Amino acid sequence: MALAEKQQTLIDDYSIIEDPMERFAAIVALGRKNQDFPDDQRLEENLVQGCTSQVWLIGKTDAENCVHFQIDADAPGIKGVAVLMCGMYSGEKADEIIATEPDVIEALKIDRNLTPTRLNGLRHIRQRIVEIASES
Repeated sequence: MALAEKQQTLIDDYSIIEDPMERFAAIVALGRKNQDFPDDQRLEENLVQGCTSQVWLIGKTDAENCVHFQIDADAPGIKGVAVLMCGMYSGEKADEIIATEPDVIEALKIDRNLTPTRLNGLRHIRQRIVEIASES
C-alpha cells in the first residue's frame, strides 16, 4: 500500500469517531499501548531537538530500503500523535517519506487539541523523520 493510501486509511479509520476529543483520546490510547521503544536507546543523540517534552526517535533501514521508526515520549498526547505518525511512515521508502506531509494531523483535527508549542514539537518530529529517511 502506498504511503498516501496508508495515510488515507488512518484518516478514514479515525474519522469514524465523530467527536474530536474522543478521537484525540483514542490516539492518546494508541500511544499508551506502544511500549516497543528500547530502553537502551533513550540517549541524548536520539532526543528530538525543539520539543518541550522528551521525545526519542530512531529509525533503521531494512534490506528492501524501507525505513522503520520507533518513538517514545514522556507526554501522553505527543506520544500518541507521534506513534500515529511513525506508524504511518514506517515500512516506507525514504523518497515517499520525505515527499509526504502528515496531512492526517489536520484532517483528524488533532491540531486543535494541541498547544502551539506542542504543534511546533510535531514539526520537529516530522523534520527528524525526514532527516533519518534522508540518511538511509
